[in-house]
Amino acid sequence: MMKINFRKLVLSVVLVSVVSAVFAQNKADALKLYNDGKYKEAITVCEDEIAVNPNNMNSWVVLCWALVANRQYAEAERRSTEARRINNYDLRVIEVQAESKYYIGKYNEALVLFQRYVATVQENGNNRLGRAYYFMGEIYIKQEKYHHADISLTTAVHIEELRDLWWGRLGYAREKSGDWKNAIAAYDKALQLNPYQQIAVDGKARCKTHVQ
Repeated sequence: MMKINFRKLVLSVVLVSVVSAVFAQNKADALKLYNDGKYKEAITVCEDEIAVNPNNMNSWVVLCWALVANRQYAEAERRSTEARRINNYDLRVIEVQAESKYYIGKYNEALVLFQRYVATVQENGNNRLGRAYYFMGEIYIKQEKYHHADISLTTAVHIEELRDLWWGRLGYAREKSGDWKNAIAAYDKALQLNPYQQIAVDGKARCKTHVQ
């Protein structure tokens, strides 16, 4: 029976552990790259990860987020469709697929996906629920369903109250439905957050002509 040199075995295990740790430290973090605004780098890392493990949904999600952020909307739609073939129930993929469809003008398809997302996801501060309601509001504005837009955008700013653009668009939806006073209130909130937001400046001026 062959004797094992215990000392060499221990040294080998330690060496493997050190090498693994160094590799892990040097491995690029796709989510961090995305959060840092390095979208092309994040895309490359995610593609490499998917090549190694095609079932890694985290890689698919960050890939699609980065593609949308990098304005590669058609590619984001294509890749999110591929991701849903692997897991059709991942809400993160459903939401980012909805965003990609919104940006390429497939508003009805996007709305169905956003509605599915908001009906299922939990409000926990770690998701894109506010974004989903914002995009729904924008779609309703395009469809001239201003009351629906008001509801969606009101929900969006309830979740993320520091988004001055969302407050401005809420003011616009209310203005278009003739709700002048509440439109001014939304525009005022937008201007508190960003005094130079032109949507709110112009919208408030228009609304004031109706309430004087």
